[in-house]
Amino acid sequence: MQKKKQVKVIAVTGGKGGVGKTSVTLNMAIAMASQGVRVMVLDADLGLANVDVMLGVRAKHNLSHVLSGECSLDEIIVHGPQGVMIIPATSGTQSMVELSPAEHGGLIRAFSEMETPIDVLLVDTAAGISDMVLSFAKAAQDVLMVVCDEPTSITDAYALIKILTREYGLYRFRVVVNMVRSLREGQDVFSKLTRVTDRFLDVTLELVACIPFDNNVRQSIRKQKAIIEAFPKSPASLAVRALADKACLWPVPSQPGGHLEFFIESLLNKPQEIKEEDTSE
Repeated sequence: MQKKKQVKVIAVTGGKGGVGKTSVTLNMAIAMASQGVRVMVLDADLGLANVDVMLGVRAKHNLSHVLSGECSLDEIIVHGPQGVMIIPATSGTQSMVELSPAEHGGLIRAFSEMETPIDVLLVDTAAGISDMVLSFAKAAQDVLMVVCDEPTSITDAYALIKILTREYGLYRFRVVVNMVRSLREGQDVFSKLTRVTDRFLDVTLELVACIPFDNNVRQSIRKQKAIIEAFPKSPASLAVRALADKACLWPVPSQPGGHLEFFIESLLNKPQEIKEEDTSE
């Protein structure tokens, strides 16, 4: 019966690379797990995986071994701090970025058959606005948009929101402003984003966290540790912990979107639909 429990699915994205998306994902996961929540992180950058590397965790197998039939999804799970479960992807493998329909089906079955019980699935998407990034965001219940105080970050976040709204029908986004020098700076960045979305799009944005710039982040990356573990009292750690507390309270929708099998089917079926639309233009 445990498998049928609704799973909270949160996609962490942002458009631009380098905004600290993976760091936010991992630290959120560890903070949630420290409260007894069963958290799984899906490294959804299928061609340039780095979640396991950032934590110094050695992954013997990854999603490519699941697709080849060598392992089940349960068998490739690696455990990080506080018992966080990680589904590792591959790095430097172009074939993982361009999965065939048969491989899509294999991945759907793998998630549908997963025995490991979880409460929250955090999806760390790739940078950019590829079909796969868009589909992960569409399939999740909550989209967490990570931005920083750079014009390209705001521009890319807007572009991603625009596509998700017009092509996928998403109208609600939660925003994290990362690496801010002050709370005021974070609010200003959020205002810059809402000014363009309010003008051109019918969407609702919610500012859920302003994470301060923290020199300890770089130190923790060098140590291959999450900052929340390496420097638990640092400003960034405290901000991420507060974000995790909020995320634990976000409701899980009553519709079947919370089941992993529905999540993965929604995730993998959409790219073909986009391609069909593109060819008709």
